[in-house]
Amino acid sequence: MKLQHLLLSLLLLAAAATSEALVQDFCVADLTLPATPSGYPCKKSVTAMDFAYSGLAAAGNTTNIIGAAVTPAFDAQFPGVNGLGLSIARLDLGPGGVIPLHSHPAGSELLVVIQGTITAGFISSFANTVYLKTLIKGDIMVFPQGLLHFQFNSGKGPALAFVSFGAQNPGLQITAFALFKNDLPTELVAKTTFLDEAQIKKLKGVLGGTN
Repeated sequence: MKLQHLLLSLLLLAAAATSEALVQDFCVADLTLPATPSGYPCKKSVTAMDFAYSGLAAAGNTTNIIGAAVTPAFDAQFPGVNGLGLSIARLDLGPGGVIPLHSHPAGSELLVVIQGTITAGFISSFANTVYLKTLIKGDIMVFPQGLLHFQFNSGKGPALAFVSFGAQNPGLQITAFALFKNDLPTELVAKTTFLDEAQIKKLKGVLGGTN
């Protein structure tokens, strides 16, 4: 009997948790309050405007060191995605533009090419296998959560893509910035990466690192 009572209690708890989860259909971000590890607190007064966003219509500025621009529609820009586990961004790549090796610790990425030619790839954590593909208009490619990946405009003109994520804010760490846009001593970077100190100092100078 004790086992039956335990099973019944567990079923009742699961039903209660399910019904609690269904009480709230959505949680539009209240951007006037600080974000928490699970997202923004819920906004009390919601309108249809909270579920629509026009910020991805214009091209981003690609006149920068990487020749590319990422325009996000994460929870901080698009409050309606808060708590939904998804988001989107616009990716503009000028000729020769590149999104350097980077990772998203909180979500996988799906890329669809709208214009131009983009060579993209990721590196698996098993045997450092590289998965590389040149994509044209209409092609899509997925990049698993947490793995290093990149996109490069390998065509002659500008390229445009949209990327969706399995998180309201997937997070971002660009490998080159992590290594060279900091105050980690050059000799320590050299020791841990096997790079030449002169090259490290040069990259720190370009990206704004010190030491």
